[in-house]
Amino acid sequence: MNTRTLWSRILVTVGGIAMMLGTIDPLEGSLLILPGSGLVALAMYLGGKARRTILYWVWAFLLIAVGVGAMFALSAIGGIGGRSGHSMWWVILILPYPAGWLMALAGGVAGLVRNFKAKGQAAHC
Repeated sequence: MNTRTLWSRILVTVGGIAMMLGTIDPLEGSLLILPGSGLVALAMYLGGKARRTILYWVWAFLLIAVGVGAMFALSAIGGIGGRSGHSMWWVILILPYPAGWLMALAGGVAGLVRNFKAKGQAAHC
């Protein structure tokens, strides 16, 4: 196993664990989910995965980054709804965060299924 493959596996593992831990509380956990998804995207690049796989993870990371940025910006200006004076419609800016998180979840599950299938086929040969 070469160095790039080793680092790719380490980063996928660390990034996946960070995203799982961040899911416990999505608001404060966003500080784990964001770098975790970035580590997985970097791991896909280092692992020499197909271009569409790399783009998928980069898009998931960017969506999470935009949503988390909007969430922190809205929190900094006093939040939304209630007595803040900001319409509840501002929550639309946060929607990329759960969309990117769902993409990361689906990509992780698909990757695990693909990995287990490949190992199962190799064992039968």
